[in-house]
Amino acid sequence: MAGDLIHFEIPAGDHARAQRFWSELLGWSWNATPQEQPYTMTRAGGEGPAGGMYRAPTDERGLIPYFSVEDLEAATARVAELGGTVRDTGDVPGTGRFAHCVDTEGNPFSLFWIDPAGHGTGPRD
Repeated sequence: MAGDLIHFEIPAGDHARAQRFWSELLGWSWNATPQEQPYTMTRAGGEGPAGGMYRAPTDERGLIPYFSVEDLEAATARVAELGGTVRDTGDVPGTGRFAHCVDTEGNPFSLFWIDPAGHGTGPRD
């Protein structure tokens, strides 16, 4: 449904340390060890939205929420109308399209359109 929190990302400088922190704090399990791939997935609380952790190439920090939208182009136009910024957009093959944005206060967030014909692992899987 439009507006739902469907995914989140955690940028990490020390992937193993961050993965251990979130696992010990909230009991999350990850689909791979930090050494196996630079992007690992979890399911918040076992039933919550999917989350990903990646090695941040810079000092980028802060949780990045992804919200569902029904029309990505209309939603990104609205971000700009309201004073926010759209940084970039892209495809997730077999799943949909995303837009990385920043609100009027400098907070990063992303919008995601789920392709109803997609057959890949998506933000809800």
